[in-house]
Amino acid sequence: MSSRPNILWICTDQQRFDTILALGNDHAQTPHLDKLIGQGTTFNNAYCQSPVCAPSRASFLTGRYPRTTRCRQNGQSIPGDEVLVSKIFSDAGYRCGLAGKLHLASCSDGKVEKRTDDGYDPFHWSHHPQPDWEENEYTKWLTEKGQDWFDLQGEKISPYVQIGPPAEFSQTTWCAEKTIDFIKKENGKPWFFSFNCFDPHHPFDPPKEYLNQFNPDDMPLPSVHADEADAKTTFQKLDRIWAHNTPGEFQVESMTEDDKRLVYAAYMAMVSLIDDQVGRILQALEESGQADDTLVVFMSDHGEMLGDHGIYFKGPHFYDCQMRVPLIMRWPNGGIVENRRVDGFVELVDLMPTFLEAAGLVIPSAVQGSSLLPLLIGGEENEFCREQVYAEYYNAWTHSEAYGTMLRTKSWKVVVYHGTNQGELYDLMEDPDEFFNLWDSPVHAQRKQELVLKCFDASVLSMDPDPPRLGSF
Repeated sequence: MSSRPNILWICTDQQRFDTILALGNDHAQTPHLDKLIGQGTTFNNAYCQSPVCAPSRASFLTGRYPRTTRCRQNGQSIPGDEVLVSKIFSDAGYRCGLAGKLHLASCSDGKVEKRTDDGYDPFHWSHHPQPDWEENEYTKWLTEKGQDWFDLQGEKISPYVQIGPPAEFSQTTWCAEKTIDFIKKENGKPWFFSFNCFDPHHPFDPPKEYLNQFNPDDMPLPSVHADEADAKTTFQKLDRIWAHNTPGEFQVESMTEDDKRLVYAAYMAMVSLIDDQVGRILQALEESGQADDTLVVFMSDHGEMLGDHGIYFKGPHFYDCQMRVPLIMRWPNGGIVENRRVDGFVELVDLMPTFLEAAGLVIPSAVQGSSLLPLLIGGEENEFCREQVYAEYYNAWTHSEAYGTMLRTKSWKVVVYHGTNQGELYDLMEDPDEFFNLWDSPVHAQRKQELVLKCFDASVLSMDPDPPRLGSF
């Protein structure tokens, strides 16, 4: 196994697991990701620790759970004493760079995101494509090309789908070009680069040439069961009316079947654009002669409801479509097994210790995840995978009273909405699509009690392991 690999970390925004052809979606057009899957190891059950951006990103960048990082909400800045994996690599002599979003602090009201000591240099920051602050490097790039983002907008073809800029001027393409430029400037030092595009995050606005590749009439409708509505929590009922519970943004209850199929087509078109840009990056890596010594990681920060269960976007919801994300790793000289699918549970907090172990760096005592390297080089699932996964939502986004925790095992999922006496309980063996909420079922009262206790245990055991205990008293 080679030491000190380069690390190319490709992180999309709001991409579900089931968006890739090789992972079972026959509607997907993802030849480059399909090839990457064949060349590396894929985790079929990788779960994020929060269903919204900032808490999830703070979690996997530190290897710690959201409540432990204290960055529990969008718009909340990560405390300065939290140590990012990129900072550790920078201190270890790596050249670290980023293109796209970081989202560990507020970036609203036209203000650039305040940086923590992240170790990134260069730092090409663009939280999202819309030009609502001067520091957006993507906007500057467009200006240099004689383009204006507003002029590049195409027609609004429904209340829910807008044609975005042509692919050559998209933010995802800009992220890819910055990544390729970084790779080409390799100077012998090991490097660590984060590609963090905004796609396929809403608004659903793919380039026209990509949307044209998908016939909406051929797209599936969301996964919804007529009988599940009566067992919804307050938060779910609200989001079945307006996405994000925000009147005027995305009126879910007014959508027709044609609207839903078109949204699905637009979302998959955005994924296809990502796939092509990933292909360009991997080609540049190959042409530079660095592919064999680079650990390539493809993943997303969380999923997208996409109309499943009558909900769009994200929120205080713990369905698998929002919590389960793609996770693919390739490292030819590192012994990663090719074309392997790991079915056991892993969490995104496991990424940081994986990278550190791969580079031979010390894993700090504050890290709560476990390295996946033993699995990547052929270790047995029953030894190195988790028996359960855990996630949190603490007033993280648009629902100010939503404080939820989730625990999922192979057979069951429990969600507790604290302070409301509401929750969810699913028998995943009988109901893998999570349609029938058994929370109030008398027949399942004992099972519910057992799982609520396990969920409480998981929350307590996610407390900060630092500072270390130095003595007996």
